[in-house]
Amino acid sequence: MRILFMGTSSFAVPVLEVLVKAGHEISAVVTQPDRPSGRGRGVHISPVKQAAVSLGLPVFQPEKIRETSAVDVVRSYAPLDAIVVAAFGQIVPQSILDIPKYGSINVHASLLPKYRGAAPVQHAIIAGETRTGVTTMLMDAGLDTGDILLQRETEVGPQETAGDLQERLASIGADLLIETLEQMERGELSPQPQDHSQATLAKSLKREDGSIDWRKPARDIVNLIRAFTPRPGAFMLLDGMEIKVFKAAVEPSGAEGAAPGTITAIDKDGVRVAAGEGAVRLIEVQPENRRRMNAEEFARGARLKLGTAFGRDER
Repeated sequence: MRILFMGTSSFAVPVLEVLVKAGHEISAVVTQPDRPSGRGRGVHISPVKQAAVSLGLPVFQPEKIRETSAVDVVRSYAPLDAIVVAAFGQIVPQSILDIPKYGSINVHASLLPKYRGAAPVQHAIIAGETRTGVTTMLMDAGLDTGDILLQRETEVGPQETAGDLQERLASIGADLLIETLEQMERGELSPQPQDHSQATLAKSLKREDGSIDWRKPARDIVNLIRAFTPRPGAFMLLDGMEIKVFKAAVEPSGAEGAAPGTITAIDKDGVRVAAGEGAVRLIEVQPENRRRMNAEEFARGARLKLGTAFGRDER
């Protein structure tokens, strides 16, 4: 097939690579513009652009895909059999979706209609889901509202982080896309409308959403930490200093009568902190402007004591 690919994040890279490996003709790769990034404000190039350049594919980076000039550029790549979209980061207008022969296909990292939106992996972990998956969908102008083509389900590991799960779902999604295209070309697909009454929204997460609220149950806190790992990192405060938490576990006991956020134990396995229900064992943390380290090492260096209380960002 002759395909236009649209994607930006690392989730989309295996999808692009498998299209090339399968022998599809990629007319061009559309991705977000390069952006200033980090404290040094160096230029950040999207993972998809990096992959496209290494594969020798032409790249188009519109500021807004809805602009008439951007639509005209996309039309210039016609004829197209399909447009494939994976973690692109902009809503694609109907004027573009209607261009290809077989339509436009989105590879989405959830079992739609659950977790429509920009952060399905993170929201599934925050919600404590034990199963999730990937959906290929025939796109319309809505936000992940189009008809379902194929789905593939997988378990979510109890300690799996968003980074780990997203990497695994990207591989699953790449294989599912190839299967989708093959069935589409043979006329074997029967698109199924979504049950919109069952839809949930997975909005973009902000840095402040990762502030740990120790009044919540331990399981909810650990799920938040998993969802914000590796980026941007769940965090807590100690005397105004921000401390990111990258690894933690639920402790079934050991916090009886202690106020949420209070340290109840420090040992070689980490730092135990009381939650609204149960306790959390901090295993790996990163104090502000320092490297990642095990929690016991941090506690020793910061001279933490039993009864010390962690706070949260109330902004």
